[in-house]
Amino acid sequence: MFKDYEKYRWFYTSSGKLVVGGKNAEQNEILLKELKVEGEERIMMHTTDPGSPFTAIIFDPKLVKESDIKECAIFTGSFSRAWRSKKKRVSIDIFTLSQLYKSGLMKSGTWGVKGEIRRISVNLELVLTKQNNKLRAVPQLTSKSRKDILLTIIPGKSDKDLILPKLQIALPIYCSQEELLNALPSGGIKIKISAVIIQGIFVIKSRLTRRITSSSSSWFSNSTPSGLIPKDE
Repeated sequence: MFKDYEKYRWFYTSSGKLVVGGKNAEQNEILLKELKVEGEERIMMHTTDPGSPFTAIIFDPKLVKESDIKECAIFTGSFSRAWRSKKKRVSIDIFTLSQLYKSGLMKSGTWGVKGEIRRISVNLELVLTKQNNKLRAVPQLTSKSRKDILLTIIPGKSDKDLILPKLQIALPIYCSQEELLNALPSGGIKIKISAVIIQGIFVIKSRLTRRITSSSSSWFSNSTPSGLIPKDE
């Protein structure tokens, strides 16, 4: 079992497989070195463009499902620069740990990928839920039941720190601002409720049917020859 995973970005897929990713370039470097030392083959991901966590599915690749790959890809994209850039969709590269290499000229967090990669495109959208009694922002596909979804978020203009009070009001359970900061991706946030995007002045109908008002500011893949592609945070 991969130890100390909670120091990284992490979540469990709908089939129960652990996914971990670096929070920054330094953590990407530490994570990949730990995985290399561990010596087990893993499915890895990174956005096609720079500015992304390296994420790993901590499980035997032969037993990883397509749903695990899709969920990991959404997680990777959502915690990348693409979210901060308010993109709705992002391209994700999929490869294996054994394809990654490091040369002396590469800065911390930058690794090369040898051989072919698999490339898919995913939408950026996360839901807040509890996993292992901790607040997590995960792909909607990960939640097995709608009742497990506390809130849906997408990239937006509202600064994460400024929107925290709104999120605390919108959530059906109490979560501290520290919990929210640890769970959310970097960048602006929009709250998505019943297919309606709510930002600034908004009205939320709680699960107790109480009205609260608060004011304030196709799954596709293909194999692509990658050659030696540098990847970094």
